[in-house]
Amino acid sequence: MEAKERCEWSVSDPLYITYHDQEWGFPVRDDQKQFEFLVLESAQAGLSWLTILKRREEYRRLYEGFDPEIVARFDEVRILSMLQDTGIIRNRKKIESSINNAQRFLAIKEQYGSFCNYLWGFTDGKQVVNHFTNISEVPATTTLSDAIATDMKLWGFQFLGSTILYAHLQATGLVNDHLITCFRHQKCIEG
Repeated sequence: MEAKERCEWSVSDPLYITYHDQEWGFPVRDDQKQFEFLVLESAQAGLSWLTILKRREEYRRLYEGFDPEIVARFDEVRILSMLQDTGIIRNRKKIESSINNAQRFLAIKEQYGSFCNYLWGFTDGKQVVNHFTNISEVPATTTLSDAIATDMKLWGFQFLGSTILYAHLQATGLVNDHLITCFRHQKCIEG
């Protein structure tokens, strides 16, 4: 049986391989899934993505399945409880920003009908498909992530700069940065 060619970042750990093969880069048009990735990407700031993936189920539990309606109502008692839970990254600012971001997320949803409408609007509803041959070609930010970060900051989002947002765009498939040699590159292109 022939081994599948993957993006080189994904082969260092079985959890990465599963994430790469089943999620990363596939277009997400579901608001709750978008919110999940916003929370996780924000929590990842300064850490490895693998650190977050290993804690993902605990995040899912503590964040009520990443329901932004519920998270937007988290209070100080809930924050203190979360700060005691070793299943997540216990950083007060990251937790508080996730609650703030849930409120901002809902405001966007109210104005645009869905958060996906807002976010995909930056690409006219189409996936940006890159054709990189080497991981060194993949940028950390782009003019697209800069524009979204600037706009989201105006909405009041926190802990979501251009680098985090570019990672979010890659994860949720608004941008397809699978290397062209990767078996997922073509599979993640919207038809």
